[in-house]
Amino acid sequence: MSLVYFKRFKMEIALSHWRPTEVAIPEGYELVRWRAGLEEKHAIAQYQCFRFEIDANVFPCLGNEDGCLRLMNEISRRDGFLGEATWLVRYRPAGERRYDYCGTIQGVLERKGVGSIQNVGVAPDHRGLGLGSALVVHSLRGFAHHGVKRVSLEVTADNLGALRLYRRLGFVRMRTVYKAADVVYS
Repeated sequence: MSLVYFKRFKMEIALSHWRPTEVAIPEGYELVRWRAGLEEKHAIAQYQCFRFEIDANVFPCLGNEDGCLRLMNEISRRDGFLGEATWLVRYRPAGERRYDYCGTIQGVLERKGVGSIQNVGVAPDHRGLGLGSALVVHSLRGFAHHGVKRVSLEVTADNLGALRLYRRLGFVRMRTVYKAADVVYS
């Protein structure tokens, strides 16, 4: 085991000038607004999104199903948890009755007028379809509806796809932070 520092960017968007855009999602996909009882579905999506990604090294709970469920339970019970800014993406393959849970985002009020986006993820097989954009836009709408003025998030510097998405939506980098994590090399 070795201690490794991961470079992360804290990014922010001011909602006072932000204008929500319509984001179409492909047929078969559905955005599901938060409601009690969806913790397990969000955890399934988190695991699908992050298990093979660098963020599972930065935050080891994202690398296993039980860790994702614990994380989702903790987030949803926080005082500042904002259901209106928390969404899930599910996909129903053609001819199937079951859903695949393939995208997730959570919103938390940090302090008056400031929100924080947590754990934006889209599973690898579902990327490139606009689902990440749809999740972030819907989350920002939820924050705006709640009167939040600014929303921040953190992203690992090596996650170039996420950085492009956040910049395209209007987020700007505010500062660089480093997250220490124990990494096991096999």
